[in-house]
Amino acid sequence: MNKVRLNVLGISYSQTQTGAYALVLAEEDGKRRIPIIVGGFEAQAIAIQLEGLKPPRPLTHDLFLSFARTFHIDLLEVTVYKLEEGVFHSKLTCDDGQRIIEIDARTSDAIALALRFKCPIYTTEEILKKAGIILDFEKEAAMSSGSKNEPSSGNIDIPGASFRDELKNNNLEELKVLLDEAVKNEDYEKASLIRDEIKKRRK
Repeated sequence: MNKVRLNVLGISYSQTQTGAYALVLAEEDGKRRIPIIVGGFEAQAIAIQLEGLKPPRPLTHDLFLSFARTFHIDLLEVTVYKLEEGVFHSKLTCDDGQRIIEIDARTSDAIALALRFKCPIYTTEEILKKAGIILDFEKEAAMSSGSKNEPSSGNIDIPGASFRDELKNNNLEELKVLLDEAVKNEDYEKASLIRDEIKKRRK
């Protein structure tokens, strides 16, 4: 199988499906992008990892990471290997120190785990030919920070423009307190926006 490496470009609210999100994977050495529709829970799990947020309690994918590490199982890579009737199929390639095992997984879960294990993500040239698109430059720039190594969570489930305006009235210390409260309350949508505002202030 001719594998092509992918990077997570970003994730944003889907314009076509209510309550869903668009995860965009980018060809590492090319211009093609693969948009994948994912559910709210999986989008949140991916966005939290992209933002570097630490939930007070482990989410399902964090628990999977801890479980695997406890029993010395490593995730070597994730491969998006099939596209059938609009559905992407993925597999996890795992190593327990004695054998290499492949496990079937939903693509959204596989990506969430790849980010936590910091392992590479691959697909095939066939899938890129079927589903790969070249995004409009302005839209892509808004989704990413301009670097393939710095993916963005995008505007995942934005609480509203008014909340962003409210954040502008807070100083840096107040924003840090708000961020801690949002994470403690597991309100990761707001936490993501607060983190973005803090980053802007520090530039």
